[in-house]
Amino acid sequence: MTRGNGTCGRARTAYAAALSLALCAAVAGRQSAPPDSAQPPATPAPLLPRHERGELLFDNIPAPDPALATRLARYLESRQASLLDWLPDGSVLIATRFGDTEQVHRVAAPLGAREQLTFYADPVSFARAAQSGGGFVFLKDREGDENAQLYYRAPDGSVRELTHGAFIHGDPVWAHDGKRVAFYGNDRDGASYDVYVADVTSGAAPQLLVGGRQDSWYPLDWSTDDAKLLVRRCVSLGESYLYVADAASGALTALDTSGRRIGIREAKFAPDGRGVYVLSDEDGEFAALRLVDPVTHQSRRVTPELNWDVEAFDASPDGRYLAYVVNQDGGSHLVVEETQTHGQVSPAGFPEGVITRVAFDRAGHRLGLSVESPEAPRDVYSYDLERGRLERWTRSEPGPLETGALVAPELVRFPTWDRVAGHPRLLTAYVYRPRQALHCPVVVYLRGGPESQFRPGWDPFIQFLVNELGMAVVAPNVRGSPGYGKSFLALANGELREDPVRDIGSLLVWIGDQPAFDRGRVAVMGAADGGYLALASLVTYGERLRGGIDFAGISNFVTFLTHTPAYRRDLRRAEYGDERDPHLRAFLERISPLTNASRIKRPLLVVAGQNDPRVPASESEQLVWRVRAAGGEVWYLTAKDEGHGFRRKINRDAYLGTAANFLVRIGR
Repeated sequence: MTRGNGTCGRARTAYAAALSLALCAAVAGRQSAPPDSAQPPATPAPLLPRHERGELLFDNIPAPDPALATRLARYLESRQASLLDWLPDGSVLIATRFGDTEQVHRVAAPLGAREQLTFYADPVSFARAAQSGGGFVFLKDREGDENAQLYYRAPDGSVRELTHGAFIHGDPVWAHDGKRVAFYGNDRDGASYDVYVADVTSGAAPQLLVGGRQDSWYPLDWSTDDAKLLVRRCVSLGESYLYVADAASGALTALDTSGRRIGIREAKFAPDGRGVYVLSDEDGEFAALRLVDPVTHQSRRVTPELNWDVEAFDASPDGRYLAYVVNQDGGSHLVVEETQTHGQVSPAGFPEGVITRVAFDRAGHRLGLSVESPEAPRDVYSYDLERGRLERWTRSEPGPLETGALVAPELVRFPTWDRVAGHPRLLTAYVYRPRQALHCPVVVYLRGGPESQFRPGWDPFIQFLVNELGMAVVAPNVRGSPGYGKSFLALANGELREDPVRDIGSLLVWIGDQPAFDRGRVAVMGAADGGYLALASLVTYGERLRGGIDFAGISNFVTFLTHTPAYRRDLRRAEYGDERDPHLRAFLERISPLTNASRIKRPLLVVAGQNDPRVPASESEQLVWRVRAAGGEVWYLTAKDEGHGFRRKINRDAYLGTAANFLVRIGR
């Protein structure tokens, strides 16, 4: 779901009064009855008993509508391409899908043929190339369990597994010698992230370099002489610490000796070896790029004062150019500057949208990136800085769709229930409107997370809802979303967890005030934290909704924190609250949708992957049982070969087909 520009401008007295009344009634559980048009159909369609289809299990879900399935299929045939890395010979590694899952491909030249290099049933969507030779490492888990193992593909095409076991691994970083790769893993105790180094030429087991305590450590970058490794110790999204590790002994030296708690997003050695680029929020509300002297610990700001996050950066190997990406209300703005003159290079011709990776090639002459928009799938581009020329490396197919007919979202701002500096707090939402919008039904799309942001990317399912079904899609960034400052990000932590639900109440009031929308036909849908928000909305504002879709949402915070893997638990406690504290435990139990399942009276579609390690499928199962026991209607879809999200096309298509069928039926 996605972006645009505009303001709401409807915070007048009558609106504020309606908002106040609606929120008070919702919190008290005494909302007035909606208009007659909001009532669900009197005779629900017959539902089918539990049955399996491949790796999918359909429980209480009606047979699909063939005509609807045919219309939807046109929107699900697109593919995308993502930049993974530059190879030393100037070609690129990309991830794209030609079968059921994404795999690694090589593209030798702009718009060249896509040569597939990995062939697995499970997706491979992350790879990093060695500094020399033609080898690369990649990560692959098994059926969505997220226990990713690290593999090395040699230049001759042979593949060797570098790690083993039911452990998680990630963030591989190559040394300049092209032989050693650093990565994190939780092999030691299953809970803590340690930093390991593997020599891909020796065949020896990876060696532990940094760790041995109950912390989360991540490798970031090697020094130019490969004698040192930059590592990050992460406590939470808002608290990290940087160290320089001796690559032989693992001895640590703090980069910042002040002990300040700051949120560090990314860091890497400057090409000249005399500084460290650090992307952090130490200057204020937003992430900015600084250059730190590892000897004096002094730093200077590199990027200008912005009321937006700098979210990614890279420096050319010769140090001549610095590129960074600014997140402006969900969209991406690319800046490239010469480090000596500080003059900006203005790459011309790049499509607007969301940039998902930025990386210089080995020579430092070309800047590569991936970019997508609501009207174009993600593709790989580069900009030749010496020639001032834009190059397109992939042309991903949108399927049989006419991209000119797709809808770009409008960015609006709506007032919520609290005030800032004496004025109503304004939140953003991206609104997709049907071209013939008149009293149309609405789908409220809720971002995941808990700390993620709705971004304006390629989403064919939204386009299907808007163009084929005539539904408006409204995607808010409620409090707790990144991109709007670290104070805003913290507004949903701990005992503030109900406040984003109140934001949804404010949005429902705003929707009811729009003449083009049918306030009697509104549904909610979301995944992960968005799934929880959808469930909580059905509990709190059920009389204003037709139904909801929950994909892998938390139904009970206490059982979630008990069963989510140990390597994730402390980070989640920092956001949701520590269930070991009796006061917080009682609070979390009280606000959990499972506790209030009897109040979910509208139809509900629940979707889960049975191998999900983040939000175990038991969170979905216990909710399904509880809502049904209270007389509620629940469609339940699970996949035996998926985890936190459906990554196989066959499963994803089945989910979206079920979701479309559900939304059509409840919207009648």
